Amino acid sequence: MSKYTKKWIVNGLTATRVITTLLLPVLCTIMSATSFMLLVGAVLFTDFLDGHIARSRNLVTTFGKFMDPIADKLLVNTLFIILTGMGVLHWIVPVIMIGRDIIVDAIRLIVVEQGKVIAASKLGKLKTVTQMIALILLLALPGVEFIVYFAYLAAIASLVSGVDYFIKNKNILLSDLRG
Repeated sequence: MSKYTKKWIVNGLTATRVITTLLLPVLCTIMSATSFMLLVGAVLFTDFLDGHIARSRNLVTTFGKFMDPIADKLLVNTLFIILTGMGVLHWIVPVIMIGRDIIVDAIRLIVVEQGKVIAASKLGKLKTVTQMIALILLLALPGVEFIVYFAYLAAIASLVSGVDYFIKNKNILLSDLRG
């Protein structure tokens, strides 16, 4: 198999994750809870799989660099919105997470204009880990009430991470406001 074909396969996993994520709100209403959980597990696994294959086999593409983080945010935020719609979570959880993602992406765009790049921070990675743990627990153990607190912890990690991105980049963001 050519390297070109392998790149298409890896990018196809990412594209499949996006398409499946867009269908999740409908699928959650027509599938059994177990089937839906298995589907989400498979979609989450493609996130690990495409990144692992791309990095380990030197198949990283511009499309992958662009789409993978979008696919990740879309999946995570869609699942938190679905859980909110099901009455499992308070609406503030996805609002904080989506708001943080929008603000951090805007900061990244402004910083790139200045010729700089923002590497993922430890707090950003903590946010991702807490979101994944919360989602896995909420989906795997429905009805266990204390698990909701993992989602609130993830929302707090999102908020702290977003504030951290702002503070670390405030000089660039506020540079033209100085006299």
